Amino acid sequence: MMPVSVLAALALLLNAFVYGVAWWPFRLLQAQGLHPLWTTALIYVFALIVLAFVRPQAWRGLVKHPALWWLLLASGLTNVGFNWAVTVGDVVRVVLLFYLMPAWVVMLAWPLLGEKPTAASLLRLALALAGVVVVLKTPESAWPVPQSMADWLALMGGFCFALTNILLRKFNQTPQASRMLAMFAGGTLMSLSAATLGLGLGVVTPPPVLGSWVGLALLVCMVFLAGNLALQYGAPRLSAGVTSIILLSEVVFASVSAVILGAGELSARTVFGGSLILLASLLAVLSFARRPTA
Repeated sequence: MMPVSVLAALALLLNAFVYGVAWWPFRLLQAQGLHPLWTTALIYVFALIVLAFVRPQAWRGLVKHPALWWLLLASGLTNVGFNWAVTVGDVVRVVLLFYLMPAWVVMLAWPLLGEKPTAASLLRLALALAGVVVVLKTPESAWPVPQSMADWLALMGGFCFALTNILLRKFNQTPQASRMLAMFAGGTLMSLSAATLGLGLGVVTPPPVLGSWVGLALLVCMVFLAGNLALQYGAPRLSAGVTSIILLSEVVFASVSAVILGAGELSARTVFGGSLILLASLLAVLSFARRPTA
C-alpha cells in the first residue's frame, strides 16, 4: 500500500494540475458563449450543493463567525480575478503576476496579523517587485505598468489570494467546514455579482441557452470539486512548507500547457522576471517552514 505522505503529495499535485490547466476548459466554454464569470459561478454553486449535503452544519458556523464574511469576499474576488484573467490574457504572464503573493503578504501581515516585516521579508518583497517590473516592462511600453485588463485582473486576484491566506491563518480557530463554505460561497456570490455588473457595463455577455456546453461545464464542476477535495486531503497530512512547494507546481503546469497550446509566450524577459517572483515565493515557503511550532 502506498504511504499516506505519498498519497497526500499526489493529491496536492492533482490540485495544482487542475488549477494550472484551468485556463483551457475556461477558454473552451468561452468559445461556446459562456463567460468565465458564469463558469466560475456554476463551479461554486455545484460545490456548495455538495457541501450542503455532506456538511449541513457548516452554515451554522458561518452565521456564528461573521468575520468569515471577509474570507468570503477575499476568496471570491480571487476567483473572479484569476479565472477571468487566464481566459482573456497571456496565461504565463497572468500566472506570474498572480503569484506576486510574497509582496502582498509582507504588506498585509503587519496590519492584519501584527507581524512586522523582517530584513528577510523585505528582501523577498524586493525580489518579487523586481520580478514584476521585468514581466511588465515590454518593448512596447515606456513604463512597467499593467498593459491590459488581464494584467489588472491578475494583480487583483493575486492580492486577494494573499489576503485569503492571511485570513485563513487569522481565523484558523473557526470550524474548517465553515471556512470551506465561506470560500465556496465567495466564489459563487462574487462571480455572480461581477457578472451582473459586467452585463450592465457591456463587458460580460449573457449566458447562452442550454446546449452542448452543459456537458463540458458539468465535467469542469466535477473536476474542480475533485481538486478541492484533493487539497483538503493532502494539506493536513503534510507540513505547510512541503504543501506550499508542491502547490507552486501550478505555475509550471500553467506555463508549460499554455506554451504548448499557444496561449502563452515564454520570452527571456518573462522567464527572468518569473524566476525572481518564484524565488521570492520559494524563500517565503522555506522561511515559514523553519518557524518553530508552538
